[in-house]
Amino acid sequence: MEMSYGPTIEGLMNHRSIRKFTDQLVTEEHRSAILAAGQQASSSSNMQAFSVIRITDRQLREELMAITGNQSYVLESPEFWVWCADLYRYTMAAGQGSGSERLEEANAEWYTIGAVDTALAAQNAAAAAESLGLGIVYIGGIRNDIRRVGELLKLPQLVAPLFGMCIGYPDQDPVVRPRLSPEAVMHENEYSSSAYASLIAEYDDRHRSYMRERSGGKLETSWSEQMAAKHSQSGRQIGGYLKQQGFRLDD
Repeated sequence: MEMSYGPTIEGLMNHRSIRKFTDQLVTEEHRSAILAAGQQASSSSNMQAFSVIRITDRQLREELMAITGNQSYVLESPEFWVWCADLYRYTMAAGQGSGSERLEEANAEWYTIGAVDTALAAQNAAAAAESLGLGIVYIGGIRNDIRRVGELLKLPQLVAPLFGMCIGYPDQDPVVRPRLSPEAVMHENEYSSSAYASLIAEYDDRHRSYMRERSGGKLETSWSEQMAAKHSQSGRQIGGYLKQQGFRLDD
């Protein structure tokens, strides 16, 4: 008999990235609830080291879409939010800087706090949106030209854009993408890679089946093949920008 764990877990297990949305707008009530849920996420020492920028200007959306590699849903989704690691507000609260002063530089730990706080808040917001019948997709492509995004959004020192999020009512019903088996990600007492070869092979088979179903038989790419293709690409260069923004990543 299939186990039921309640609506929260069932909702999380049914997450799909949505890339096609209806024209129905997201109400202010729902926007507020989604943001409030994000704000209730765990935060390191209650620093709440993140900010969200809601993009409503069409020209700005078009520029951001171009930066992401012309992902059309950045322009077409009812809502597009940019999630930023934000230590600027913290320095002001701590009396270490203000808008007219040079802010104290932050080390890699500060950046890590901001990145983790931002991701936790965004995932809370994503789960909240899905519970309301909405769909989301994360947009890491804003880091394709992170400096330009920072300029467009007028980000001060110690604030860095990490990813975007499209939000809206789904106009598609994609199948759920399978994940690695729990045995591949859960370790006990110490890290062990001894079973990785067989676990990856098993996942490759499931991933091929998923790709066949998703593409209507046109593709059957394995996870390993996708990762090899990604590895062959040059990674986004963001270290220089983060240093420009005041994060000392070598400490």
